[in-house]
Amino acid sequence: MIHLHRDLTIPFQIPHLRPPNHHDPGRNGVKYRAPGQSIRVLCISSLCDNNRPCLNCQNRGGQCSNDRTSEFRTLPHAFREIERLRQRNQELQKELEEERNRKRNQVVHPAGVPNSEVPTYSTEPWLPAPVVSPPIDNGLSAQYWEGVYTSTARSPSKTWYGPSSLLYFISRVNTCLSRKLHDNSEHFKQPNSASRLLDGPTSPPEKSTNKRDQELPVDLTKEYLTPTQEEYFLDLYWQSHHTSFIVLYEDDFRKHYKSLWAGSRKTRKPSALVDIVLALCMQYGMAQRRAKSNSSLRSADIDTDDATLAGRWHYCRCQTLLACELESPTLSTLQCNILSVVWLCWASFQNMADSTLALASRTAQMLGLHLPPPKDMPQREKDLRKRIWWSIYTAETKTSMKLGRPFMLRLSHASVGLPSDDHEAAAQSGSHFAPLDDHTTWLSWDLHNTKLLLAARHVYTAFYDKYMGIFNGDSIAVSTMESYADCLSTHMKAMERWVQDVPDALKIPRKAHGAPFSTECSSLDIEQFAPLWVQRQRLLLELLYHTLCVNLYRPFIWIRSIALHSLPEISAEALRSTPLADICCRNSAAHSMAFTNIMRQVLSTTDLLTGWHEAFQWQWNCAISLVGYVLAYPFDGDQRQAAREAINDAVDVLNIFGNSYAVAASAANVVRSLLATVDHIQASDLDPANSLQPIDEGHRPSAHENPTMPMMSLRGQPHEAVGQADPGFLELDDETLVTMQDFLAGSMDMAFAVDGYNSTNILWPNSGPMG
Repeated sequence: MIHLHRDLTIPFQIPHLRPPNHHDPGRNGVKYRAPGQSIRVLCISSLCDNNRPCLNCQNRGGQCSNDRTSEFRTLPHAFREIERLRQRNQELQKELEEERNRKRNQVVHPAGVPNSEVPTYSTEPWLPAPVVSPPIDNGLSAQYWEGVYTSTARSPSKTWYGPSSLLYFISRVNTCLSRKLHDNSEHFKQPNSASRLLDGPTSPPEKSTNKRDQELPVDLTKEYLTPTQEEYFLDLYWQSHHTSFIVLYEDDFRKHYKSLWAGSRKTRKPSALVDIVLALCMQYGMAQRRAKSNSSLRSADIDTDDATLAGRWHYCRCQTLLACELESPTLSTLQCNILSVVWLCWASFQNMADSTLALASRTAQMLGLHLPPPKDMPQREKDLRKRIWWSIYTAETKTSMKLGRPFMLRLSHASVGLPSDDHEAAAQSGSHFAPLDDHTTWLSWDLHNTKLLLAARHVYTAFYDKYMGIFNGDSIAVSTMESYADCLSTHMKAMERWVQDVPDALKIPRKAHGAPFSTECSSLDIEQFAPLWVQRQRLLLELLYHTLCVNLYRPFIWIRSIALHSLPEISAEALRSTPLADICCRNSAAHSMAFTNIMRQVLSTTDLLTGWHEAFQWQWNCAISLVGYVLAYPFDGDQRQAAREAINDAVDVLNIFGNSYAVAASAANVVRSLLATVDHIQASDLDPANSLQPIDEGHRPSAHENPTMPMMSLRGQPHEAVGQADPGFLELDDETLVTMQDFLAGSMDMAFAVDGYNSTNILWPNSGPMG
């Protein structure tokens, strides 16, 4: 048996073997190899001097096997390498099994189907491998994603959110703080949201026991727009939603709208498509008008005139008309379903949007949009069908990754190519936007936006599907976590390759030679005389890129805490043993800071994103991610300080959005309160003699104070518990932990308000709020 030498400064030495004379053969005539002797030197029968690399190999210019490239000087290093190799061996075995299953269940396209335009891994390296039918049962137990079940607003039913969702991230941070208290209770405070007041537009409102009975309005026609008002709002669509979500041809829509007024000058014929377009424009237009009004009227209370609910009657009438088309859907039916998803997302009905998106996905398959268009179909109509299909695919990808739920659409089930963005396609699109350069048109944004989401989906699938076991259980080995972090970093190169493919015409210029799509937080050089739609396209593309990167890197903020908690002892060496996970965490924070830097500059100097609700949702997501990072890395030097300052900027951005939406003002309250608590904890942690007292509501930072906003209250009640604090987070006393739990519970409620109301039956005309 071979034993390791006790002196570990020389790796893998054999103490009981004496280096014999080089010319003296050992037993059975076998020459002995000196400890550490190069294999090459042994083969040429020359003496090794035990240097690394040995002198003989250096003189001959050969490759020495003892060149220190794989040296392990300590036994723990060797054990960690053994564990890493064992884990890698398991991964390779799993990949081999998956490849075998994939070949057994390979999808074969029917003969004669022209699918050469379909994006595949061979044509687009950042695309995922085809997802096939479920593998044959091989006796292995299936693994499923972990998630969180939560009830939104006043609804008693709970819905599931997966590990990539913001709600799950908040719940993990809250769990880390609860571990010390051994207190798993949820101290939810319901925020001010429409779901506490309203039910939905498709059914009568409930009667309240402590409020006056609600009566349905008799005359609903007064809730709709006049012809002049309709024309005003419709003009907004072509400069806003149309250039960022291409599912209509402008000239066809205008002809359709004109035909509805034939034979009448006062009322038009009913049209579900016109109604949903009007609903979207009213939602966006009212948010813009509110932002330009007196900001001192801003409030965190949802009322009957909130901009997120504008156009609800047109949305309801659209759904009523669509009910007659369920059995025989048309392309117009599908367009209405897609735009309904956008309205619901902006109104914060995320679960309803998800359900409507599922309906749109199935309707698209009913119409055969997932297949190549018929050869005899005009090219203009072929292009429209492609754009609608990929609009559904990208919307479903974004929604599924945001909520952490399984994908409904698969590339392997479709054979339609990506839409074209050349000048000929732009000329037939029905809109007359000027080209951006010789190779870039107004349609190019749609193409690169689709490719961005395909690249992000590739990274997302590779990480969450292949390594879903990381989310099951309450412990994970540090070496295992590092291998997952290494895998994610490798796949994230797909995002870098996508950035290199973006044309300069779709990039936001930077001052002082700053680089677009980077995390250096350089100043923007916004082109003053560019059309609004061009500038908005550039902004939305880069903001979506940063948001996707934040969400893809973010799981390691809480995974690292769990991994460190599983160690028997937390030491300085242990905290330095997670370099790859640390890089992922810092990358998530860096992209959050870059996002906030862009939003702060744009909202404070332009109106390009004023009232754009999706940008607000992204900012809320980045703000909470930064709070989680600051909690996980209390002593990360300049990076933590920069993140803390970025949270201040995020509060400013949310306050600006608060001029348009009450929910944004409420979100600013939550982030401001969390930041004040974090600062209080840090100050007390640096000075152990300073006793932690409940934060006085009258002594909050004044830089972002808004006296018209009600602040969230703190309990500040001591809670006795015994346990070990969660490593990776601040060492807190029980009283402060209770305070932090209350704030995180409040932020969870805020996430409910931002991410979902319980119903669209929220306001009826001529009726007061419900209790």
